[in-house]
Amino acid sequence: MTSPAAPIRVTPVPEELLHPALQPWSRVWRYLVAVVVGLAAWVGTALTQFSAFPDGSDQEVIALWLALDLLLGAVAVALLPLRRRYPFLVACLTVAFGVLSTSAAGAGTLAVVSMATWRRRNWVIVTGAIWVGAGLASMLVIKVRGVAAPGEDNLYAQLANQLLGLVLFGLVIVTGFYVRARRELVASLNERLATAEREQTLTTEAARDAERTRIAREMHDVLAHRISLVAMHAGALAYREDLTREQTAETAATIQANAQLALAELRQVLGVLRARQVADGVEAPQPTLAELPALLADVRETGSQVELDVLGLRECDLARIPATMSRTSFRIVQEALTNARKHAPGEPVSVVLAGEAGGFLELEVRNRAGVPAFLPGIARAPAGVGLTGMTERAELAGGALTYGKQPDGSFLVRARLPWSH
Repeated sequence: MTSPAAPIRVTPVPEELLHPALQPWSRVWRYLVAVVVGLAAWVGTALTQFSAFPDGSDQEVIALWLALDLLLGAVAVALLPLRRRYPFLVACLTVAFGVLSTSAAGAGTLAVVSMATWRRRNWVIVTGAIWVGAGLASMLVIKVRGVAAPGEDNLYAQLANQLLGLVLFGLVIVTGFYVRARRELVASLNERLATAEREQTLTTEAARDAERTRIAREMHDVLAHRISLVAMHAGALAYREDLTREQTAETAATIQANAQLALAELRQVLGVLRARQVADGVEAPQPTLAELPALLADVRETGSQVELDVLGLRECDLARIPATMSRTSFRIVQEALTNARKHAPGEPVSVVLAGEAGGFLELEVRNRAGVPAFLPGIARAPAGVGLTGMTERAELAGGALTYGKQPDGSFLVRARLPWSH
């Protein structure tokens, strides 16, 4: 039995976004419509009653009522600026003015539309009751003032007028709901746009951080090997006074060669990472396991003993290993050898490669734990930086890397990388 799906949570749109401040022209044309509609209703009422009573004292009464009608209509229009702050109250008052004033019809309609945009059910029900009550009361007022036009006492005509009033009220409420829905849509689109911009900013920052991490990793992998060699030989020159002139010159030449190689590799890495300015979008070739023998030869020149065991590759040529996995493996071996030279100088190191296509490439670098080399005057890199970089490289390649001191006293770095066909 499946569990019920979790309800979707929709963040409500703030009311201030659903009732935005109107521009001057938007405000003016609304008032103009309210005034024109009110005046049209007032003129229609005046013509109807004056034509029904062409002479006599009734015209004086009609004139007084029409003046009161126009005054209440002006008051209703004057209340419209308050409809945003007090939507329900203004709607009720302007609709109630309809008992004595037909010129308030425009202002009342606009106020009800504005009130409907809040979508308050109780407000709509109460305003509708006042709308109907005002329509019924207006007929009583016409009878009381004695200026009812012929035919206005007809029951069917009165019922038709009330039905028409209800239809008009429904259209006004629907208009208000439509305005509300449109504002919600606009607010939702604006919120999505703002969210997309924030996500784009975060994505850009994440890409920038990732690029910085990549640059730092490449710089560390490329320079750590060469600089460690330079530091070791420079320390020997500074603190060994028993070297012959030929040995000193040879060591200085080694320092010079490694420094030049470090600069060349630094320029190569910066050329690859600087704004991708590589022809046809192809990066410069990075070292792979095919260059592993040359790397081990450099390490042996420093006096370190390094053994390479590739029997587990089952006669697979190092140059035929997939490029991405080969680059990752080379960098892991290079960093492991650098760490061994820094933390266990003079101790033998073994490098073992095993695996086959369709499975995994198993890589192990093992050295006996020794006493870290301290060269006076040369600052040491923080412990664990290289190991962290190796772990990240292995994980990016879909594999895993483990390291640590073994029961036999050796330090082992083991990587397991997927080997596709």
